[in-house]
Amino acid sequence: MTNLAFPDRSQASGTNQEDVLFLDRRGEDRRTSFLDLTFTPFLPQGLAARVTEIGTARQPFVYLCTPNVDHMVRLSRTPDLRPLYEQAWAVVNDSRILTMLARLSGLALPACPGSDLTRVLFEQTIDRHEPVVIIGSHADEIAALTARYHLTDVRWHQPPYGLKTNPEAMAAAAEFVVANPARFTFLCVGSPQQEMLGQAIKNTGQAIGIGLCVGASIEFLTGSRKRAPVWMQAMSLEWLFRLISEPGKLWRRYLIDGPAIFSIWRDWQRQRDGDLGRR
Repeated sequence: MTNLAFPDRSQASGTNQEDVLFLDRRGEDRRTSFLDLTFTPFLPQGLAARVTEIGTARQPFVYLCTPNVDHMVRLSRTPDLRPLYEQAWAVVNDSRILTMLARLSGLALPACPGSDLTRVLFEQTIDRHEPVVIIGSHADEIAALTARYHLTDVRWHQPPYGLKTNPEAMAAAAEFVVANPARFTFLCVGSPQQEMLGQAIKNTGQAIGIGLCVGASIEFLTGSRKRAPVWMQAMSLEWLFRLISEPGKLWRRYLIDGPAIFSIWRDWQRQRDGDLGRR
C-alpha cells in the first residue's frame, strides 16, 4: 500500500506560504498571459506530479482553476470574478480552442483538461484507503467511483443548488473540507461556484491539501457522461460532441455564448499589438 505519511509541517523551511511557493516553483518565464489571465502551461502528467507534491506536503489549502472557453467568456462579461483565478495556486488551460487561439498569437498554451488530471490522479496516485473529499456530483456517481477504484474513505458533501448565492451553504461546504482533511479535494459544483468555494476554503485558513476545480470530471470518469472520442478531441471538436450529446442543456453555451471567444480574442490581440507597437 502507498505510504501516505505527510511531512511534519514544523520541519518545513520558512513560512507556510513560502513552502507552497517553493513547491510551486513557477517563475515568471514559466507562465503565459493570455486574454488577460495568467496561465501555467502544464501538461497532464506534469501537473499531476506537481498537484501530488502540493497535496502531500500538508500545507495550507490552495486550489487549482481549469478555465475553458465558457470561463473566459464569463470573465470578459463579469470581470469581478477575476480574483477567484488570480488567488489560485495555478490556472491551467482546459480548452483546445484556447490552445489554438493562443498559437495564433504566438503563445504556447497546451491543453491540460481537468478530466485528464482527475483520471490520472485516481488511476496512478490516490491510494484506495486514503481519504478523498468530493464536493458536488451525485450519489450514483459517487457509488460508481467508489466501486471502480475500490475506495474505502470517500467523504462526500452535496451542496444545494444556487450555491453561489447562498453564503450559508458556501460556508457549510468550506467547513466540511476543513473538518475532513485530505490530500485532494475535488470541487465539482460548476463554475463559478467551484472557484468561489476554493477561495472560501482557502480563506478559512484552516484547511490543508489542494482543491481541484474540475467540473464534470467525476461524471466523465464514471461514464455517466461520455467524453468525445480521441479523434474529436484531437481536432478540437469535443464541444461538438457534447452539443450533440446534450443539445437541450448545452445549445446556448456552444452556439450563442461560446462563439464570443473569437471576438474576445480579436480585441485582446489588437490591444496586445498596440501595446507592443508603443514600446
